[in-house]
Amino acid sequence: MYSDYQSDTTQFLNQYLEQHPEEAKQRLINRGLLWDVTLNPEEQEDFSAAKLPKKPYTYQPD
Repeated sequence: MYSDYQSDTTQFLNQYLEQHPEEAKQRLINRGLLWDVTLNPEEQEDFSAAKLPKKPYTYQPD
């Protein structure tokens, strides 16, 4: 029933990407900078070791 619905924003973005194909390429490059990153296992180990134990109740005074 509502499967064909697209919001105005989605329609605008789709139309914009059709008119500016270079933006789609740039979008993939930017995604690679933020999301498609390989994690360094040594750094991850250090981050895990640096975590402090969490209190059972945050607002309980010590």
